[in-house]
Amino acid sequence: MFGRRLGNRSARMGSRRGRAHHPGLAPGSASAFAIPPSGGLLSCRVLDPVSEPVRGAEFAVTDGMGRKVVAGEADPYGSFVATVPAGEYRLAVSADGYTPFRGNATVAPSGHAALGDVTLQVAQPPALPEPGDWEIEPAHSSIGFTARHIGLARIHGRFNTFAGAIRIADRMEQSAMHVVIDAASIDTNVKMRDDHLRSADFLDVNNYPTLEFYSDRFVHRGGSRWAVTGALSLHGVTRTVTLDTEYLGIGHGMEGETRAACRATTELRRDDFTVSWQTMLARGIAVVGPSITIDLDIQVIPKS
Repeated sequence: MFGRRLGNRSARMGSRRGRAHHPGLAPGSASAFAIPPSGGLLSCRVLDPVSEPVRGAEFAVTDGMGRKVVAGEADPYGSFVATVPAGEYRLAVSADGYTPFRGNATVAPSGHAALGDVTLQVAQPPALPEPGDWEIEPAHSSIGFTARHIGLARIHGRFNTFAGAIRIADRMEQSAMHVVIDAASIDTNVKMRDDHLRSADFLDVNNYPTLEFYSDRFVHRGGSRWAVTGALSLHGVTRTVTLDTEYLGIGHGMEGETRAACRATTELRRDDFTVSWQTMLARGIAVVGPSITIDLDIQVIPKS
C-alpha cells in the first residue's frame, strides 16, 4: 500500500515538474516530495530514437520477489517519478510500437535513483497473414463478455458456437471479415440464467437466432494495434462497432499448420440494440448494467 499510494501521488506530481526539469528531477528538487524516512524516489524520462518524449508510455516497478509495487503512465513530457520503499527494484517500460525496456534500480532511504533518459527502440511489427481466405479456428478461439449484475458483481460468460471468415487483401487495410455467432450458445455456467438470457426478455433467440459482425474497414493504429470497424447485428438491430484489436502475429500449430492470432475488445450499450428488458426495469429490477464488454481471442487458419 505504501508504494502504490505514494507512487500514484508522485506520478501526478511528476507530470507537473517534468515540464521544467531534465530527466526525472533536478538535484535538490526531492524536497518537493513528502518522502518517509524509509522511502526514496525513482525517476526517468522515456524518449523515442529521435529524442522526442514517448507520450503515455507505461511503466511498472517490481520488487525482488517480482511483486508489483507501483505502475502508471509517463506524463506528456515522457517523465515519471514514483515514491517507493528503499530497496532493489526492476523497472519495465513499454509503449505501443516500441521494444520494451527493462532495467534495475537501487533506492536508498531518502535517496533519489534517477535513471535519466530511457530510449525506446522502434519495434519490428509482426508479419501480417498472407493474402487470401482465412477462417476462425474455434478450438483455439473464444468470444466472451462481462456484464454487471444488479449493479454489484460481474457476470462472465461466453458464446460456445461461432464461425467466421477473413479475406486478407494485398493491403491489410482493404481486408474484410464476417463472423456469425449462435445466440443460443450463450453460456454463463448457470442453466437457469442461461435459459432466461435466451428468452424474449433478453436475446430472444427464437426470433433472432444469430449475432453477425461484418467489417471491411481495417485501420492501422501503429505497432501491433488495429481498429476493425463494422456493422454488428444483434436482436434485430444493426449498429456500427469498432473492435480495439491487438495483432499477435503468425505461428504454427502442432501439425505445422500456419496460424495468425489477435485479441480484441469493444463495449456495447444494450439500449443501442433495444435489449432494454422494460418489463423488468418497470419493476425496478436492474438485472444487467447499461454496458457489456466483449472480449475476443481469435486464431485463424488458411481456408482449406
